[in-house]
Amino acid sequence: MIPDPVRVALPGITLSVIDAGTGPAVVLLHGFPDRATLWRPQIEALVAAGYRVIAPDLRGFGDSDRPDDVAAYRISHSVADVLALLDERGIERAAVAGHDFGSVVGWALAMRSDRVTRYAALAVGHPEAFRAAGLEQRALSWYMLWFQFPGVAEEVLPADDWALLRRWLHAGGDDELTRTHIADLARPGALTAGLNWYRANIDARTFADETPLGLPRLTIPVLGMIGTGDVALTEAQMAGSARHLDGPFTYVPVPGGDHWLPARHPGAVTEALLAFLVR
Repeated sequence: MIPDPVRVALPGITLSVIDAGTGPAVVLLHGFPDRATLWRPQIEALVAAGYRVIAPDLRGFGDSDRPDDVAAYRISHSVADVLALLDERGIERAAVAGHDFGSVVGWALAMRSDRVTRYAALAVGHPEAFRAAGLEQRALSWYMLWFQFPGVAEEVLPADDWALLRRWLHAGGDDELTRTHIADLARPGALTAGLNWYRANIDARTFADETPLGLPRLTIPVLGMIGTGDVALTEAQMAGSARHLDGPFTYVPVPGGDHWLPARHPGAVTEALLAFLVR
């Protein structure tokens, strides 16, 4: 049984947070257009296995605050949010798992803080590997440029009962995850808040630049998982993460898996995550 989320006031933002279980801490970070309940199967399994799970709705998503300023959605702010949340919850160090934009936050958090003991990245690989993944990856990332035009995606995505979002991100399906995405995005200001993550962090001028970023190399253990049927991300940008790490890297592709691994392939994610945490 997952407890109800609590509202946690942090510097400059209030987040909705699931805090469940006792034991070593594991932080779970979702992406666009999700909320913490994306991780429901993993939260239940981790708590049963003796872990304490901290799963926030990141700023702009779920029931957390939605700032109006685009710049408020820079990755650095969410990294600061997670560190402040650990302080507020009395947690010194934690394992971290991230999915989609939550994976980007997780990479940045692991690079900027020694409070991350190990990191599991789902869907989005190391930023250097993503940058070097070539034109195939850029083609799949077309939406990142489309989202840069204020008002355009806000008009097109909800049209005809969210028909484009259903076809593109959910293969025309109408399961609980699809309905949750649509219900969340349909709330006043929520779609723009989600799109602002792309507007704050994707620079159209450097979209196709493959020049290395010179990021610090992680020495902690890293797990990388991706569905081989992901509509937005190539296997190359995840598997290539190993070249940018000095610590052990475990690569787990999910054959036929789509983008939403925690929700649609919960068994594979839970098994891999539990095995990774006890190594």
